[in-house]
Amino acid sequence: MRKDVRIHPTADVSDSAEIGAGTMIWHQCQIRENAHIGENCILAKGVYVDFGVHLGNNVKVQNYVSIYHGVEIADGVFVGPHVCFTNDNLPRAINPDGSLKSGDDWELGHILVKRGAALGANATILPKVTIGEWALVGSGAVVTKDVPPHGLVVGNPARLIGFVCACGARLEAGEVHGETMLAHCPKCHATTEIPLDIWRKVQ
Repeated sequence: MRKDVRIHPTADVSDSAEIGAGTMIWHQCQIRENAHIGENCILAKGVYVDFGVHLGNNVKVQNYVSIYHGVEIADGVFVGPHVCFTNDNLPRAINPDGSLKSGDDWELGHILVKRGAALGANATILPKVTIGEWALVGSGAVVTKDVPPHGLVVGNPARLIGFVCACGARLEAGEVHGETMLAHCPKCHATTEIPLDIWRKVQ
């Protein structure tokens, strides 16, 4: 393990996990075999990272998050406390004949969280979902389908209610340029291009 990685003595980190420079792994975390965690990440108390999971650089994972096999998290993602990533759309402990399910008795559902996205506390992300760049998932949301870039989703099941700037503020309608909404940020005054057909899907 690299000398510039900080791992709390109570954490359980597999020898085959890859941990990037500057990353901090705190109390009672478990990092399983062949997980890849990038540089300058923060994994708070009680985080579970399953085997083969991939985290990019500068990812912040808050207390008691569960990140299961099949999840990929890109650079700069924020994962709030108690967020749960799932990987099985048809979960069962046993087969119809009563035998215990094995690793070959289910279909893995992948999840991709793209750069800069943020997931609020207690959100649940179902399998086969992609969360777009700079998207924001509200606290307690249950995400059952893809979230567009900069999309703001809330509720159970999560629904699209607006769009957010990279700074986190909610975007306002601006000028329409062809098939694009040039959305305006009232906080940082940046302009974000949102496809007009997606902008019109807001509920």
